[in-house]
Amino acid sequence: MLKEFRDFAVKGNVLDMAIGIVIGGAFAPIVKSLVDDLLMPVIGLFLGGVDFAENFLVLKAGATAGPYATLAAAREAGAVTMNWGIFINAIITFVIVAFAIFMMIKTFNRWKKEEEAAPAEPPKDLVLLEEIRDALKARG
Repeated sequence: MLKEFRDFAVKGNVLDMAIGIVIGGAFAPIVKSLVDDLLMPVIGLFLGGVDFAENFLVLKAGATAGPYATLAAAREAGAVTMNWGIFINAIITFVIVAFAIFMMIKTFNRWKKEEEAAPAEPPKDLVLLEEIRDALKARG
């Protein structure tokens, strides 16, 4: 059983998956910053100055009654909120990450096809044997 596990773990697919997970973990904060700090302010500006991160619905007021100006104020008061703006940010982040992964896999698959499509050069001894065969046919 240990040998089977070692054979499985040493296969290229497992190593590729591990590398993908590490790269994905490092890539996620970059995409989150892209969405939160660059895209959402621009989208919010076009929608009339809306900050999606501050869009929430108060389900139950906290210790001090609302309305609450910010999500932080609602949380500080202990209000129960539905943070739909943060959810929209998370969806946009997911779509960007999924698209980036799709493009990366598409590129790798294209490279793999190009590598497989390129015919391997026959070994020199095989070429020499073919030349000898052709010379013998020409004589006989």
